[in-house]
Amino acid sequence: MFDRKLKKLAKYLIENNLTVSTAESCTGGLLSSRLTDVSGSSDFVKLNFVTYANFAKESILDVDKKILEKFGAVSEECAYNMAAGLHKKTNCDMAICTTGIAGPTGGTKEKPVGLAYISVYFKENILVRKVQFPSFIPRKLMKFLFTQKAISFACKIIEL
Repeated sequence: MFDRKLKKLAKYLIENNLTVSTAESCTGGLLSSRLTDVSGSSDFVKLNFVTYANFAKESILDVDKKILEKFGAVSEECAYNMAAGLHKKTNCDMAICTTGIAGPTGGTKEKPVGLAYISVYFKENILVRKVQFPSFIPRKLMKFLFTQKAISFACKIIEL
C-alpha cells in the first residue's frame, strides 16, 4: 500500500527521463533509501544528501545562516531554501527535501515533535508543505510517515 505512490513516482520519472535528488534532515536518509529500493532507481536518482546539522544545510545546500538563525532549521523558509540549494547543486529535475522534529525529544510549544516541512522543486517552482503528526508516534514510524508525506507531495505536484 505505502509503496504504490513510490512506484508511481518512480515510473513517472523513468518514463519522462527525469532525475530526482533529495536533501534530508529529519528523515536521515530514509527517503533516499526508499527511492533506491525501487528497481531501476539508478535511472532517476541523481544525488542525495543527509543534511542533518545546520552546518550541512549551509555548506552543502547554501542555506543562508541568517535564515537558520531567524526561522530555525525546522521552518518553511529553511525547507524552501534547501530545495533551491539542492536544485542548484545537482541540476536535478525534481528536488525533495525534509526538515522536522522526529522526536521523541527536542520539540517546543512552537515547534512540537511531529512537525516537519517538506519542500519540492519541480519545473522552476518550489512548493512547501507543513505536516504535523501526533508527538507520541515512535521515532522510526515518524520518519517513515514524513517520507510518505514527501512522496505523496511529489506525486501531487506532478499530478499522479
